[in-house]
Amino acid sequence: MHYYEIIKSLREDNDLNQTQVANIIHVAQTTYSDYENGKVRMPIECLIELARYYNVDMNYITGVSGCKQPFPIKK
Repeated sequence: MHYYEIIKSLREDNDLNQTQVANIIHVAQTTYSDYENGKVRMPIECLIELARYYNVDMNYITGVSGCKQPFPIKK
């Protein structure tokens, strides 16, 4: 699964609309829509922010692993 499919799935699973998620990562709704549709690559900083928000690790949100693990917390 591609990361843009995963971020859409996470958004829908959390009952959020694109505008709400766009506000979380500080971009316009149209920009976020382009990320979700795979038209534009999402910057790594935004992926990290979403992984932290959804509490999933980077391996999951980027599609490297299909296993959801929590976002690692710095000690």
